[in-house]
Amino acid sequence: MKAAVFSHGVSLPLTSQVDHLVVGAATLAEGVQWCEDVLGITPGLGGEHALMGTHNRLLEVATAAFPQAYLEVIAIHSGAPCARPEGAKRWFDLDDAALQAQLGKTGPQLVHFVASTPQAQVGVRALARLGLDRGAVLAASRPTSQGLLAWKITVRDDGQRLFFGALPTLIEWSGKHPTQSMAPSGVKLLSLQAHHPRPNALHAAYEAIGLTAVDVTQNPPNLIATLQTPRGVVTLESNGI
Repeated sequence: MKAAVFSHGVSLPLTSQVDHLVVGAATLAEGVQWCEDVLGITPGLGGEHALMGTHNRLLEVATAAFPQAYLEVIAIHSGAPCARPEGAKRWFDLDDAALQAQLGKTGPQLVHFVASTPQAQVGVRALARLGLDRGAVLAASRPTSQGLLAWKITVRDDGQRLFFGALPTLIEWSGKHPTQSMAPSGVKLLSLQAHHPRPNALHAAYEAIGLTAVDVTQNPPNLIATLQTPRGVVTLESNGI
């Protein structure tokens, strides 16, 4: 682990863990139907992201290996335009024409994952030392029935995910984590694997942010999540999008 945070002058290794899987959908209704068809459950309520013009539905998928993990189904909210400065894109490549075409053609699919860390800005600097621009750290929030959820998150102006979605967006939660108010879903994240033609570069990025729970192998680009679900073991893949 190359990045470090500082507390009372003491250097500590930066750590991060898988926070959530990102499943992109052309519409949120399609995403809900996908969850019911593929995972065998109806996702819980999510909310709207005023800054990005997106909305989501959520389900908890935590296990001992991924203790605070959940799955997010996210889509552009047709009634809520992106409120970022002119020219800036939505997160997770949701404005990308190729990704939109893929989601419209084949339906919802795994596109990315987000890693939580106690120091997102430190993580950004650690990746920058490797020549990787993870983007600015933005403040975001949304209201819930249990109160306001607030976080800081890395988003590039062009909205790109990088490494075909295998380099995680970094998130730093302020206070309550969303899984604390999620009911058990019956879905569990068993493993997460990243395939990429440049595994050493991706592994170095994971090492820089202290991420250890995602296996990296040299293969064509793909992000692979294996889930235990009411329909049995299900594998989700990004397939290089």
